[in-house]
Amino acid sequence: MNTAKSRCLLIVEDDLALQKQMRWAFDRFEIATAADREGALVQLRRHAPAVVTMDLGLPPEPGSVSEGFRLLEQILAVAPDTKAIVLTGQNEQAHALRAVASGAYDFFAKPFEPELLALTIERAFRLHDLQQENRRLQAMQQPAALSDLITRDPEMLRLCRTIEKLAGSGATVLLLGESGTGKELLARGLHQSSLRARERFVAINCAAIPDNLLESELFGYEKGAFTGAGKTSPGRIETAHRGTLMLDEIGDLPLTLQAKLLRFLQERVIERVGGRHEIPVDVRIVCATHQDLKALVREGRFREDLYYRLAEIVLDIPPLRARPGDAALLAHAFLRRFALEQKRGAMVLGEDALQAIETYGWPGNVRQLENCVKRAVIMAEGNQLTCRDLGLDAVAADQGMDFDLRTVRDEAEKRAVIAVLGRVNGNVVKAAELLGISRPTLYDLMHRFGLK
Repeated sequence: MNTAKSRCLLIVEDDLALQKQMRWAFDRFEIATAADREGALVQLRRHAPAVVTMDLGLPPEPGSVSEGFRLLEQILAVAPDTKAIVLTGQNEQAHALRAVASGAYDFFAKPFEPELLALTIERAFRLHDLQQENRRLQAMQQPAALSDLITRDPEMLRLCRTIEKLAGSGATVLLLGESGTGKELLARGLHQSSLRARERFVAINCAAIPDNLLESELFGYEKGAFTGAGKTSPGRIETAHRGTLMLDEIGDLPLTLQAKLLRFLQERVIERVGGRHEIPVDVRIVCATHQDLKALVREGRFREDLYYRLAEIVLDIPPLRARPGDAALLAHAFLRRFALEQKRGAMVLGEDALQAIETYGWPGNVRQLENCVKRAVIMAEGNQLTCRDLGLDAVAADQGMDFDLRTVRDEAEKRAVIAVLGRVNGNVVKAAELLGISRPTLYDLMHRFGLK
């Protein structure tokens, strides 16, 4: 907190005798004064006072309050955090209430007791300081890098902790997992948790660009390098300078480009297509693929030396079917989001829909589930989604998971708790009812299993 003497108080008063009296009474503060609206605005911009005391009757019409209210409006527009304390005559309570309704911090009737007004000024300074400190702390708090990742699966949570640990290093990370498991989401989380977060995150899908264009897309090209190259263009690697480059589906990178990428990883310089000059680039590489790179190495389709360059840190992302409870948990989240986007109001998942979601294999993983829920929200006639709305087959009741904890132990018990929490979207009361236990018992189990 600032000392009192370093706090600036602006006094706006056209009565010079009263202005002098107030300057003397509040000499514990740094005082700035003004006698009219224009002077007050000049002092406001020059000193940025935290607190202003102001009379509503100001020149050129001291008998009217129009100039005072105009000043109040301008103060709140120029410095909305400034606390304005309005001073009024005994018979101007209506004007005082109007001022507070317009945004003034408080009002005092003239003649005022200096000690009481000083207390109000102190409170205004204290509130201003607290608001500034709160804003400073909020600015320091970056949003959680992996806040978009929704999971309760212990393996995925372990993976998130690993990502956070790796963020501070410059190690090249290789993400392995089926399509739709969230490889790019984790790559972005790694970038946002790192010291490179203020720079660009650039992603390129190596399988989505024809081989004859991929080199110029990655490394850029000089003007006249080939037909149609009318100007010099930097590539994705150069564009990601000081940031992070994600090479998605790295297993589809042609052998000819694998050699050029390996040279870049070793030397950290590139040459544009048609260029003769080496360009140094500082970038972190994150790669991802759904293919078995070791098998590709054995088949001669992927360079072994490049593989070991890329595989400094290898992270395996489990498919959705291997994450008990996550499918239902994600379905609830997607339903809320798409119902809001489509203006469908409150929508819920029916019991048959939840059972179908939990038992379906989801070969397309999270991406398939997301598309399935979005389509159902758009097409459903009612506000309760059924398995038919989702395009899934109904599941017989005896095929559902057994939630009776008396018949399961150890890992089965853990899977049951995770699955139920996913089904009820984290509602502990409903989860306890489904499991046939009390809430304290469920909390004990969650603590034992490391579930939040």
